[in-house]
Amino acid sequence: MLKGINQWCYPENTSIEKVFEYSKAAGFDVVELNLYQKGGEGLTLETTKTEAEKIASLASDNQIQLRSLSTSLLWETPLCSPDENIRKQGIHVVERMLEIASWIGMDTILVVPGAVSKEVSYDVCYKRSQESIKQILPLAESLNVKIGIENVWNKFLLSPLEMANYIDEFESRNVGAYFDVGNVLQFGYPEQWIQILGDRILKVHVKDFSTSIGNGSGFVPLLAGDVDWKEVRHALEKIGYEDTLTAELTPYALCPYTLADDTARHIDLIINTK
Repeated sequence: MLKGINQWCYPENTSIEKVFEYSKAAGFDVVELNLYQKGGEGLTLETTKTEAEKIASLASDNQIQLRSLSTSLLWETPLCSPDENIRKQGIHVVERMLEIASWIGMDTILVVPGAVSKEVSYDVCYKRSQESIKQILPLAESLNVKIGIENVWNKFLLSPLEMANYIDEFESRNVGAYFDVGNVLQFGYPEQWIQILGDRILKVHVKDFSTSIGNGSGFVPLLAGDVDWKEVRHALEKIGYEDTLTAELTPYALCPYTLADDTARHIDLIINTK
């Protein structure tokens, strides 16, 4: 497996050049970039093919692979929104992600399909988000880029059986799971999710979580929480997963770039555990 780190692991103002430099120095193989609004660092909704290719070249110069693309923009423009115009904006975001990923050679984009709320019931979120993704699928298939549905704290797809069914209903090899290990610990066991989702898993995010805290403050550095990393590693091995383990963690308040060094060592321990 490859060691990856998300751009969010560095302070917000960190240049792309420094992200690649620090990541390479720490021993990472892969950096996961994010798509931002205009003015963000790196890839944005306004990024041109030429600009994307320059970023890809810079990564290559640093011996860093770019294999996936994530974004927080779909929280602002959810694919399940009651407002059709907002759904269209969300669809545009995903289409831009697919296009930029294809320019760079990334094989997967991360998509949060929606969120259940007082305004959006569970069944409506399910239906609307699938309808939105089905509109996007032809582009994903034509560009040969996969859509990875992530499990997040959105009160949606709360079991691995349901998530598997949600994915299978698209009947497309271009839709799979972007599995986040730490996100399920509040209501399940990641090793069970991995075995049930199986080869639907396209990519894996790694973070740790302290169940005794039980809220957003419970996310902690790798190996410091309650994830059973030995069982997670065995489950990944059992399903034949050989892609990237990408850290998605909050930067340290003091000397934040040290997070990359610590996390690279932690992922090494996870990969090599027996």
